[in-house]
Amino acid sequence: KGPQDACGIFGVWAPGEEVAKLTFYGLYALQHRGQESAGIATSDGERILIYKDMGLVSQVFTEHDLANLKGHLAIGHTRYSTTGSSNWINAQPTLRPTKYGTLALAHNGNLTNIGDLLHELAKHPDTGILATTDTEVMSSLIALRDEKNLEASAVSVLPQLEGAFSLVFMDEHTLYAARDRHGVRPLVIGKLDHGWVVASESAALDIVGAAYVREVEPGEFIAIDADGLRSHRWAEATPKGCIFEYVYLARPDTAIAGRNVHATRVELGAQLAREHPVEADIVIPVP
Repeated sequence: KGPQDACGIFGVWAPGEEVAKLTFYGLYALQHRGQESAGIATSDGERILIYKDMGLVSQVFTEHDLANLKGHLAIGHTRYSTTGSSNWINAQPTLRPTKYGTLALAHNGNLTNIGDLLHELAKHPDTGILATTDTEVMSSLIALRDEKNLEASAVSVLPQLEGAFSLVFMDEHTLYAARDRHGVRPLVIGKLDHGWVVASESAALDIVGAAYVREVEPGEFIAIDADGLRSHRWAEATPKGCIFEYVYLARPDTAIAGRNVHATRVELGAQLAREHPVEADIVIPVP
């Protein structure tokens, strides 16, 4: 498969809310980004539970499943396979024990230096990688780090990663998100009355009643816990967004980099007409 990617990721930190149900609705709004598998991880502060399976969001989760996924924070993923075959072991989020607690991670993007990263992991044969995805490799690299906490370990790994990656991940207490220095794949922040949401597209904020705050900036890392949202840059931003988000991947009612997707598509057509006018009864776009 070529380097294309359309996974949907969602994360929520909202004590007192039904975070699994919010994540279900968020993934439902992102279903267009991947129809292969779906997964949700939740934490109640003591342990992380994950439920994932092959199929559409509405097929994977029942009311009973969601009721059993209790907690104050959650992440979710709906997958379109790019690296790794289409089977259950490659469904996300991934789950990995670390020195500082459990790591659950979901990823939208494609790494371009995966060979180098696998070579580094080969020096640690006891890592026990089972899946064949970029996500599993990133999870393993973070788990191997021996920084002062999970957050510091993740931040130390990010500069090693090359290519496109928008991430949501969590431990038992905190929701994290990060975006590659180019901002290839979208990632936005929303505010609930008593919590926060991060999602691939603004359309997923609307469905859970979250107010749009801003995009996660290219090269930015954010953490959300009981003290609120904090942010820092792990790399200088060099924005290089993907035009395919506007013409193919994202929902028409989503806004990316301040531009409505549908309005952008219309303007692309208008600009094409200005540059290459023709006498025609109908114009059909072919991405």
